[in-house]
Amino acid sequence: SSGINAEWPLRPGDCCLIVHQPYRPLTTYAESLGPEVLNTAWHIVNDALRCDVLLTHPPHLIALSALHISSVIHNNEHAQQWFSDLTISIEKITKVSEKIMDLYTLWRGFEEKKEIPGILFRMPRPRMSHSGSLAGSRCSTPSGMR
Repeated sequence: SSGINAEWPLRPGDCCLIVHQPYRPLTTYAESLGPEVLNTAWHIVNDALRCDVLLTHPPHLIALSALHISSVIHNNEHAQQWFSDLTISIEKITKVSEKIMDLYTLWRGFEEKKEIPGILFRMPRPRMSHSGSLAGSRCSTPSGMR
């Protein structure tokens, strides 16, 4: 397939991204699985906010994946039948679950004291102007604050 490759600089205000959160479907689905499954799944969704899964999958699928992981953690016997009754394939849920679990694998292997100095070294430094303010800054001080 042929595609058009184009690059253009984005300026502030050029676009708007709306991301639907999976909390509403999570609470709706979890009613029959119990409060402990919901509580853990809620934490899993919070963690999932730190990766791109919200940008690549619909919210209801993320909610189901969090419930799937939580049900395994709590060894919820009712969950197996509950998931088999869904009209969404378990393969789709498992795919998202694996992406979320990849985040936990990354976190488990992250050694903060070892990694942070290298990350900070690679970060660009702000440029300061001669007046002591950030160069290119468009922020202004309110008139009453000078």
